[in-house]
Amino acid sequence: MFYETAQNAHGLRHDPFKAIVAPRPIGWIGTKAADGRLNLSPYSFFNAVADRPKLVMFSSSGHKDSVTNIEETGVFTCSLAGQHLAKEMNASSVAVPRGVDEFEIAGLTPVGGRLVDAPYVGEAYAALECRTTQILRPLDLDGRETDNWIVFGQVVGIHISPDILRDGMIDMAVARPLGRMGYMDYTDGGTGVFTMLRPRAD
Repeated sequence: MFYETAQNAHGLRHDPFKAIVAPRPIGWIGTKAADGRLNLSPYSFFNAVADRPKLVMFSSSGHKDSVTNIEETGVFTCSLAGQHLAKEMNASSVAVPRGVDEFEIAGLTPVGGRLVDAPYVGEAYAALECRTTQILRPLDLDGRETDNWIVFGQVVGIHISPDILRDGMIDMAVARPLGRMGYMDYTDGGTGVFTMLRPRAD
């Protein structure tokens, strides 16, 4: 089958786009507003985009509290959403009024960053402390700004629990990072792990 996205007349029960671009890592973004209120939200449009320097990004559909807080403070954290925190991650995705603490809703422990004034999930196996480098709105084909905000941040500090370290590396079978599939589906990145070495040109 083929369909043009302008009409989006795919004829399926649900839009398949996000099921094709999958799995997507979950950015569990922790922020603090200028008045000290905490926020925790998962974003499935998230990824690392560079390692020299270490840069990550997430995209918010609509101008949400995470973006507002980052605009106010210039910092955020990203906690690893592992399988053992799947229910808590999902609970933190609830749409609530500004100022409601999702850490409290999900029963999670907010821990202040060492280098940035933003909270991360104390129960997470790993967390990134980030300083914002850019916030931009992507354009559509007509050159118009879309209702999306992309936040880029440079990672300035990394927390790793020794519980997931084996022989000097993170053991994915223990960390079990969650990935978002299409629809309401998720995947566990710790299962079905295999290794391939990059080929060498002769």
